[in-house]
Amino acid sequence: MEQAIPRLLIAGTNSGCGKTTLVCGILRALHDRGVALASFKCGPDYIDPMFHSRILDTKCRNLDLQFFPENTLRHLLAQGSQDARLGIIEGVMGYYDGVSLSTRASSYEIAKATDTPTVLVVNARGAAHSLLAVISGFASLHPDSSIQGVIFNNCSPMLYPRLEEAVLSCFSGRIRPLGFLPPIPDCSLESRHLGLITAGEIQDLQETMGKLATQVEKTVKLDALLSLAETAPKLSWEPVRLPSPRQPVPIAVAMDPAFCFYYEDNFRLLEYLGARLVPFSPLKDSCLPENVRGLYLGGGYPELYAEELSRNTGMLQSIREALREGLPCIAECGGFLYLQETLLGKPMVGYLPGRGFDTGHLVRFGYVSLTAKQDNLLCAAGESIPAHEFHYYDVENPGSVFTARKETGREWNCGFASDTLYAGFPHFHFYAKPEMASRFLDACRKENVTYV
Repeated sequence: MEQAIPRLLIAGTNSGCGKTTLVCGILRALHDRGVALASFKCGPDYIDPMFHSRILDTKCRNLDLQFFPENTLRHLLAQGSQDARLGIIEGVMGYYDGVSLSTRASSYEIAKATDTPTVLVVNARGAAHSLLAVISGFASLHPDSSIQGVIFNNCSPMLYPRLEEAVLSCFSGRIRPLGFLPPIPDCSLESRHLGLITAGEIQDLQETMGKLATQVEKTVKLDALLSLAETAPKLSWEPVRLPSPRQPVPIAVAMDPAFCFYYEDNFRLLEYLGARLVPFSPLKDSCLPENVRGLYLGGGYPELYAEELSRNTGMLQSIREALREGLPCIAECGGFLYLQETLLGKPMVGYLPGRGFDTGHLVRFGYVSLTAKQDNLLCAAGESIPAHEFHYYDVENPGSVFTARKETGREWNCGFASDTLYAGFPHFHFYAKPEMASRFLDACRKENVTYV
């Protein structure tokens, strides 16, 4: 298949250069103009897509070459761009930063795989002419860099005209100066151990983004960005082969400030295969929704809400009893912590043995491959699944049904799993192995037990 999809990838020189702030401002400014937008995020991140979604009132999708091959990535890009005039892809880390000090699965590799023009965000704080060396280095490190524009962050209005002239002179039009953002302290997006704080926690987010969009309209060349996006070649892909849909089945999905880390395409795939997603709040609701046949507990920040989660004894009991009766369940990271006996000393569901605690540092960070030691809810014994971990909290017993392996060769045991359960720190993208989602729903369709 082939389709014209105007698109841009906005990348950074490094984490913290301001690309998320800039992308949010551009999205909001174009949205205010009435431009139909689709947004995407490179890599396994959950936080930035939530900002995109709040700004556009639409869903942001993840593009990750460590999870799935190039054709699947192009398929998801095309699927997510339907009815949009422009697709904006936000990069991850520095433009060339990939797996194991390589470019693999980097923003650069995604730009190449999708033939997407790239705009580089450069932090201008504390520099002037030296910024040209930064741009030149990024543009020349690989001949097919895809970098065709640059935007300066933290740039003074007095400096930018000279920078613009210097970029035009130095790169002879090959890289276009596309504007700047001055320092805007009250529009900065703060950080936490998982990256940016979640969109729901910023007071007056829309007002903040409105201020940012107003500045973007003044100092970023939005019309030039739209023109550059139009130069993207047609996107080519083959439809991804998926398991056949089957009869509908209701699945309870934890959705509130404590549990909010989900890949949008996981939901879409589950729905395609027959899931009817039923959102509920472990914080506020007294029990699981009625007549559900499965449970999806995603990641999030349960540690920030441990007291509230612990006080909701009706929900704790409802989930504990349902799991004991065999309700199929996927519990990733934060959901895994929720199933422990305690978290930070507060009683939790208690379906799994042990306690969750703060280590004060990153634990088992990065992409992993999980190999199953036995048949389970998601896969058969001996099968491997791409996954990702990023957490500061740990548990006394992380499980042992899977062997996790990093590319460095480091290995460890992890995960609880059975015919009706996956619970562990690793997160999955179902498009990495769509059969995972199909197996989960098949388990939910079995009629031998009335769960709830």
